[in-house]
Amino acid sequence: MTDKSIGGRVGDWAPACRALPGEITDDARARHYFETWFRPYRVLSGTTVDGLFTGYFEPGLRGSKTPSEIFSVPIYERPSDLVLVTLGEWRENFRGERIAGRIVNGRLKPYFSRAQIEAGALKDRAQPLAWVDDAVGAFFLHIQGSGRISLPDGDVMRVGYDGHNGHVYRAIGRDLIEEGAITKKDISLQSIRAWLAANPDRKSEMMNRNPSFIFFREIAGEGPIGAQGVALTPGRSLAVDPKFLPLGAPIWLEADYRDESGRPLRRLMVAQDTGGAIRGAVRGDVFWGHGEIARALAGRMKAPGRIYLLLPKTLEVADLR
Repeated sequence: MTDKSIGGRVGDWAPACRALPGEITDDARARHYFETWFRPYRVLSGTTVDGLFTGYFEPGLRGSKTPSEIFSVPIYERPSDLVLVTLGEWRENFRGERIAGRIVNGRLKPYFSRAQIEAGALKDRAQPLAWVDDAVGAFFLHIQGSGRISLPDGDVMRVGYDGHNGHVYRAIGRDLIEEGAITKKDISLQSIRAWLAANPDRKSEMMNRNPSFIFFREIAGEGPIGAQGVALTPGRSLAVDPKFLPLGAPIWLEADYRDESGRPLRRLMVAQDTGGAIRGAVRGDVFWGHGEIARALAGRMKAPGRIYLLLPKTLEVADLR
C-alpha cells in the first residue's frame, strides 16, 4: 500500500473490514471496534514527533459556460497533449513521485508553466470547462484542487482535479513574508487574498511565481473526490504524502488548533487525499468542507501536530528505522 510496505497487503485488512459493524451509532461502539482490531503507531520524521498541519476546503466561485466581459477567467480541462508519468512504474525508488510533460520531437519535455498558460499557451490544446469572474478565486481553486461554480441559471457545476502541469508548487505566502508584505504570524489564505486585492498591479506577477497549474473535470454527484477515488468527508478526510502513509488508513490526529466547536483538534480521520505541498511523514492537510466556516477554518490553519497511524493487529508492521 506504500513504497515502504508499511500498509501491508489487502488481505491483511480483510478480517478488520469484515468485522466492521454495519452501523456505528455511538462513540463507545466505535472505540470498541478500533481497540479490538487496530493498533496505533506514532508516526515520526526521524526522531521528530511534531509536523505541520494545514487545511483546505471546497471554494465557491461565480461563473458561466460561455465567456463574457464579466466571466473572462478560464477554468481549463485537461489538455490533449498532457502526459502524466508515475515514476514508480519505472523505478522502485521513485515510488510516489509524478511528473508531467508533453512530447516534442519524440522526447518528453516539461509542460507549460502557469505564466505561459496565462499568456495563451493552451490555445488549441485545452477547452475551458467554465469561465469565472475572479482571477484570484481561480488561483485559490488551483490550490484547493476542487470547487463549486455557481452558474447564471442557478445550477452549480462541481469541478475536481484532473491533472497538473508537472511544475513544483510554490507557496507565494513565503514570498510575501520575505518581502515584508505580510508577517509570518499573520500569513493565511485570507491575508494573501487581501494583499492581492490591494495590489492589482502586482497580482499576476505574484500569482505566476507559483508555476504549478491544475486542470479540472466536471464531477457529477457527491464530491469533491480525493486521491483515493471516494468523496471526501468534511472534518474527517486527511490529505497525506502517500510515499509514507497508505491511503485508506485511519489516522488519529492531534493538532494545536481549534476545531468547528472551538475545542482542541483531536479526532479520528482517514487518509483519503494527496496534495502538491503535502510532503513528509508527519504532514497533513485537513479537508474542512464547503462554505464560509470551512473557508475560515482552512484559511488560517497552520498548526503543529502529531499523528498516530492505526493498522490492523493482523498486520506485521515492518521496522522502517
